[in-house]
Amino acid sequence: MPDRQPRAPRPQIVMEVLRREQLSPHLVRLHLGGSGFDAFAPNGFTDAYVKIHFAKPSLGLEPPYDLEALRETLAPEDLPVRRTYTVRAVDPVERSLAIDFVVHGSEGIAGPWADAAQPGDRVVFAGPGGAYRPDPTADWYLFAGDESALPAMAAALESLPDDARGVALVEVHAADDEIPVSHPEGVELRWLHRGSTVAAGTSTVLPDAVRGLVGRPGRVQVFAHGERETMKALRDILFTQWSLPRADVSLSGYWAYGRTEDRFQAEKREPIGQILPR
Repeated sequence: MPDRQPRAPRPQIVMEVLRREQLSPHLVRLHLGGSGFDAFAPNGFTDAYVKIHFAKPSLGLEPPYDLEALRETLAPEDLPVRRTYTVRAVDPVERSLAIDFVVHGSEGIAGPWADAAQPGDRVVFAGPGGAYRPDPTADWYLFAGDESALPAMAAALESLPDDARGVALVEVHAADDEIPVSHPEGVELRWLHRGSTVAAGTSTVLPDAVRGLVGRPGRVQVFAHGERETMKALRDILFTQWSLPRADVSLSGYWAYGRTEDRFQAEKREPIGQILPR
């Protein structure tokens, strides 16, 4: 078998923060725009995502970043790090795109940055990628995820036709984490509260809710994304109990409880990090 050629890095796009919205106690939306908007090409997927590069401010690096050159001059711990975020919406009139960030105090890199972001701050990212859009031939839809998957689920719900049917299950801490989401009348939007003192990734409310759904006729298309072990629990329900075909299920872990983002990404190449067999 010939050696696989390394994938060429995607061009980096530089935008700036136009404004910031506090959607809920743990969710911040940033609207990004500027001259870099012309370089962004929407791909038509409702789970479109970008890889945002975060560099240490103390290093004074100017975007876009020459990552190959920086690897030769910087210590590994000083290199820009990448974090993956869903593009919640694109506004061609305002020439902006919106990205939602889950914020839990000083935890992580991207959340604290978004929490403190101000108009004019620059954002560097590559993309978009993506793989899912609602199948118009499905009879009904099931969406299941936590806060990390809410932007992609909301974008999918907004794209559905008015006569669409289904269920959307969203796990959040408590009622004050619920936000307005447009959806067809025939799609039930159900907020699941794990409790304000319960850590994300440690609750079973999402798989319990999916397991409790009564059977309904027709072919279902599933979009289930969120914490890795929770997705493994859904995998067993969707494929073992419901016997759904792989082609009708988009199932992925966006993060893993107790893991840093870098460790989570590294574990994707290990058995513990694989939700579906390759």
